[in-house]
Amino acid sequence: MTRQAKILVTIALMLGMTLAALDTTIVGTAMPSIVGKLGGITLYSWVFSAYLLTSTVTVPIYGKLADLYGRKPLFLFGSALFLLGSIASGAAQSMEQLIIFRAIQGLGAGAVQPIVLTIIGDIFVLQERARVQGLFSGVWGLSSIIGPALGGLIVDHFSWRWVFFINIPFGVVSALLLIIALKEQVERKKHHLDYPGTFLLSAGIIALLFAFLQGGTSWAWSSWQSIGLFALAIAGIVLFILQERRAAEPILPLSLFSNRIIVIASIGGLVLGVIMFGITSYVPLFMQGVKGGSATDAGLILGPLLLAWPISAALSGKVVLRYGYRFTSLLGSILTVIGMVMVLFFHPQTTLAFVMVSMVLIGSGLGFSSSAYILSVQNAVPWNLRGVATASTQFFRTIGGTIGVAIMGSILNAQMAQRFAPIFAHYTTDAARLPTNVAPANVLLTPEVRNSLPLDFLQQLQGALSQGLFWVYLLLMISAIIGLIAMFWLPGGRADQYAYKAETTEEAPEELMNSSLAHMG
Repeated sequence: MTRQAKILVTIALMLGMTLAALDTTIVGTAMPSIVGKLGGITLYSWVFSAYLLTSTVTVPIYGKLADLYGRKPLFLFGSALFLLGSIASGAAQSMEQLIIFRAIQGLGAGAVQPIVLTIIGDIFVLQERARVQGLFSGVWGLSSIIGPALGGLIVDHFSWRWVFFINIPFGVVSALLLIIALKEQVERKKHHLDYPGTFLLSAGIIALLFAFLQGGTSWAWSSWQSIGLFALAIAGIVLFILQERRAAEPILPLSLFSNRIIVIASIGGLVLGVIMFGITSYVPLFMQGVKGGSATDAGLILGPLLLAWPISAALSGKVVLRYGYRFTSLLGSILTVIGMVMVLFFHPQTTLAFVMVSMVLIGSGLGFSSSAYILSVQNAVPWNLRGVATASTQFFRTIGGTIGVAIMGSILNAQMAQRFAPIFAHYTTDAARLPTNVAPANVLLTPEVRNSLPLDFLQQLQGALSQGLFWVYLLLMISAIIGLIAMFWLPGGRADQYAYKAETTEEAPEELMNSSLAHMG
């Protein structure tokens, strides 16, 4: 591939990454306005859940199909589906319609990020890839920071519908550049798609995610709904494993997990998802509910984390090349653990500087770790498994985040129920004057209500929320420690020692053809 073609493909992939990253943060800012226009506040969470379910389940499926039929057609299909869902979401006339269209958006989004990372692995050799992965982490971090502010500007000055329509120019330009610049040569042969495996994986994961998303909120954890969904999830996953053992071309080859690097990177991705989703969900809650900040303050406090992540990811490429996967992952895990220990000591009097330092440490740790995981997995497999291997790292990250946040939400809800009730009972007169349309749990998150509370009452509630969040942060710290321990099982030494043997011939297409592997031209 020529240098000019690589530049064009890189720009196309960066636009695609921007597309995915913006959508994760920009919609949340617009949701209050959307509910105001469409109604259906009881369906609020499903706007996010529908997208999350479909985008998570399809990640490994797209990864496998990209290995069978090439990255380019799958990326273009996913982008087209994402844009179709975006256009439909922007035109939605009811909350029910919006949920359906968000699910379609998710079906497309499941292709974008993993295939972007896979194409990077294809067109750049290890030394180049280590630097480029940092660049793409920077795009993700910057887009995540811009997303909430951009969403606010769009809602204030245009219409909430443009939150979805803004995806269109990014997606169209990305697709056109990729069509022009990326030339793939894929070995053409008849494939046997693993339809039973695809169905069983989808059913098992949807049941699992649905159980965690709704358990403890729509119904109790011990209810028949939760038990039934968990039983369905276990049955689906067990049958999926049995199917994969006998499938001619399994959708998720179990042989991948005979490689120690892939197993440890998957565990690391799972932990990374728990911490990333947990921090971005519950540190803003601390800033707004305990520290009394605005919604803007709550969003901005993640700025140090989202800036430190891409910087450390860019540096991690050099560290991986010089010191290897284990050193880089351990460095990232240690920084994350130190940051999480600081978070564990958050209380109503915690200074802003203390919070920001903890965010920088966690962001730096996650940046070093995430790059090391992706590089180690891509370097350990041949071209015809790189798509599904890369997708698996994204899959485990999202699963970890979804399950982790659901468990943290249940912990916090239980803590608040236990701690808030005695306070409201003690301040009965003040509690009786609270607006009836504001739930007790949301008193601290509604500035007008919060500012009307007597100081003693307010401080009691803030202390109770802080104590409840302690148990959430404790779970995050334990997860970070588990991740740190797991990294000792990564092999030591230089990264190039563990490269798949075809890695050295990536830039010799004729040799790859002779070995019956598809190659990039």
